[in-house]
Amino acid sequence: MSSSFRPRRSALYMPGSNQRALEKAKTLDVDCVLLDLEDAVAPDSKTVARDQVAAAVSAGGFGSREVVIRVNGPATPWGEEDLKAAVQANPDAILVPKVNTPADLQAIAHKLSVYGASNDLKLWAMMETPEAMLNAAAIGACGRDPEVRLSCFVMGTNDLAKETRARLTPGRAAMLPWLMTCVAAARAGGIDILDGVFNAFQDEEGFAAECAQGVDMGMDGKTLIHPKQIAPCHGAFSPTEEEVAWARKINAEFDLPENRSKGAIQVDGKMVERLHADMGKRVIAIADAIAARS
Repeated sequence: MSSSFRPRRSALYMPGSNQRALEKAKTLDVDCVLLDLEDAVAPDSKTVARDQVAAAVSAGGFGSREVVIRVNGPATPWGEEDLKAAVQANPDAILVPKVNTPADLQAIAHKLSVYGASNDLKLWAMMETPEAMLNAAAIGACGRDPEVRLSCFVMGTNDLAKETRARLTPGRAAMLPWLMTCVAAARAGGIDILDGVFNAFQDEEGFAAECAQGVDMGMDGKTLIHPKQIAPCHGAFSPTEEEVAWARKINAEFDLPENRSKGAIQVDGKMVERLHADMGKRVIAIADAIAARS
């Protein structure tokens, strides 16, 4: 695993129009802050939000938190100026809403180059439309094209429910095919994927169940709407001490001279293949990255 690996267990939306929220984002124990210029901001506050977010990101002070600006779509009255301001502020990534096709990301990536964006600036894609679900594999494949800069999918389950008329029910039965399609597309493209928000932030039991479901599906983390969701989200998406210990043990066994050429070995009476060691390396990387944040 790369030494630059960053955990993305939690990604908290913060409205760009709320100056206090922008300052609070610098103090929260969250992996990613999503500074929002889109859904969380009323039309008459868009310009103020853009200026406040650009100033906050440019000033820094977010520590180890990954800073992401969600801009308005390019077809909106605010999209172009949002993109220019985001490039100048230089966050870690720009989150693009309503991505329908690879061409949407390619067009944004081209503009980033025209605006002189840093080579380190990445794109994240909101997956929240019927078109996105039908084109998920092609959109995810952009992760293999360095010129497009794609590094993460973000599931927009509220918008997806609105656009498809599917109901958001406990267990998310209607959403599961689309969620798993996007997980597969993300993995094929070599990128991360974050689960959608859980709206009833006072429902601790329901939130815990949905976090557990996201872990089972292979999500890297979850998007959040309230700071009280951070701690339980981290609890769900962080590897346990037992998982980390096992990952370290099997990798240490494969590193022994007598095992380096073997495809499978026995560890504590269990048959372990190299694929398990590779999976364990990610567990170790996550644990090490979490420890480095502390």
